[in-house]
Amino acid sequence: MRTIAELPRWDLTPFFSSPDSTEYHEARARLAGLVERCSSGVRRLMDGATAPEPGLTALTGALRSSLDSLNEALALARLLRSYSSAMVSTDSRNETAQAASSLLAPSMTGLSQALALFDAAVALIDLDSLGADPVVRAHRYRLDRTKARAHTLLSPEEESLLAELADSGPLAWSRLHGNLTSQIVVEFKGEKLPMAKLQTMGRDPDPEVRREAYQAEQAAWKENETALVAAMNSVKGHSVRVNARRGWPKPLDEAVFTNAIDRTILDAMMAAAHESFPDFRRFFRAKARLLGHGGGLPWWDLYAPLGRFKTWPYAEGCEFVVRHFRTYSDKLADFTQMTFDQNWVDAEPRAGKRGGAYCTGLTPGVSRVFMNYEPSFLSVSTLAHELGHAYHGLCLRERTELQSSLPMTLAETASIFCETLIKQAALAEAHGDERMALLDATLMGPTGVVVDITSRFLFEQEVCERRSERELSAAELCDAMRRAQVATYGDGLDPEWLHPYAWAGKPHYYARDFYNFPYMFGLLFGLGLYEVYRAEPNGFHERYDALLSDTGMASALELGQRFGIDLRESDFWRRSLATVRKDIDDFVSLAS
Repeated sequence: MRTIAELPRWDLTPFFSSPDSTEYHEARARLAGLVERCSSGVRRLMDGATAPEPGLTALTGALRSSLDSLNEALALARLLRSYSSAMVSTDSRNETAQAASSLLAPSMTGLSQALALFDAAVALIDLDSLGADPVVRAHRYRLDRTKARAHTLLSPEEESLLAELADSGPLAWSRLHGNLTSQIVVEFKGEKLPMAKLQTMGRDPDPEVRREAYQAEQAAWKENETALVAAMNSVKGHSVRVNARRGWPKPLDEAVFTNAIDRTILDAMMAAAHESFPDFRRFFRAKARLLGHGGGLPWWDLYAPLGRFKTWPYAEGCEFVVRHFRTYSDKLADFTQMTFDQNWVDAEPRAGKRGGAYCTGLTPGVSRVFMNYEPSFLSVSTLAHELGHAYHGLCLRERTELQSSLPMTLAETASIFCETLIKQAALAEAHGDERMALLDATLMGPTGVVVDITSRFLFEQEVCERRSERELSAAELCDAMRRAQVATYGDGLDPEWLHPYAWAGKPHYYARDFYNFPYMFGLLFGLGLYEVYRAEPNGFHERYDALLSDTGMASALELGQRFGIDLRESDFWRRSLATVRKDIDDFVSLAS
């Protein structure tokens, strides 16, 4: 095995040597040409769809041509956008990368306009009358979804204008949020720390460091709240008004449809989540007692390390992930080793690098993983999670761009499955105090995805409702966040030490609506699939890879049914949460 450099930076040179290279500019020019071709093609498609007596052969040909050209343009757009975003997210002060990203805007706007006109044309076509063209048939799920939401489309001219204005509207506010939060530097104990590094202090062994880091973080958000409040109000104000014009009663209704589920599924999942909160609160209170608190946990001790838990250097974490992925399948393990060998991971925290973690696909089956690694099991789990996304991309490599456009609910399936493989492997090797510490670390994942996600969901519901009337102040946003945290964490947290600025740093609020509940869906769906694997391992791998390949080709309900899962029933979600409850019971017992 090749020696893995500590905290590596990823290698983007297989795509372009730099964002100002000749090949990058040539690719950008090629994209502009492809977008123009798409625009011409979808205009012909609209002409055919609106003709008094459309010729079915010509209409089929126009639809097929539009699908082909859109897929080609979307593939190149993904490469260019992911590459430039990767450059900016690792160094938001890189002006060349920022400029390259900005230069993409006209083509991205044109592509959005072409897609809007394409959807408007498809809404007018009787797809059953077009015969059995293989390309049209292969994209039928995407086309049927377009027709299902046809009643929410504005006129082609209005949709085109919205696409054109997005870059100077919600997308601009989202970029501002990302750039601002990645460049915040905080004076802390004689050092100047980027926000992403300061937030890792919440896992420091010293309780005073944790408390002071929490206070420094809250002060930094308050100092920068004016711009962040403007971004939140602008993004949500735009969303509320556009969704209202399109006929969605609430932004949540649009988010549910976009995520390929329905309200029955969402309500069943959320009901099971609320039923589970007392179990999570037992976990919080038990941890609080271990840390010497009389009641609930103060926020700054939520991620406090416990016991004699080992550290995880990056190379050791990588070796652990590969070794235990291999117990599931050689295909997954070999793929993961290849990602390390080819420097797919950027793990080093540094100034100008944004916080968090993500996986971005650039070309079919080829991705890059972004994270801020620290020597803890939480980071090993995050690494496994993001590599699961990369493996999902591998399973989608034969799909076209339109076929592999995934709802967020299903985009988390592979990442949660891989994360669960690693968690179970680590728990199997741990005993005594180390096991308790590991349970604490692994339970923070479900805690964040069930309890904290619900708090974020409740917060966003309130903000969207109130934003339809007027802008909200920083104090009002903080109060709304406190209410949401009290409603979910309950007496598991100390009410005097919540995180009122949790809305400020989370990029999800500024990217799209309700970029929260899909994570819970992904966790519980992934846990459900893992239980199926444990009960019926024979033949599971092939069925599972086929499911991943089809996540842009079928609804979540249909995909679940392939494994005997009914997503409309709360019992499924309760069974997934029962696996978490077992870990909570184990932790509370050890803590006693």
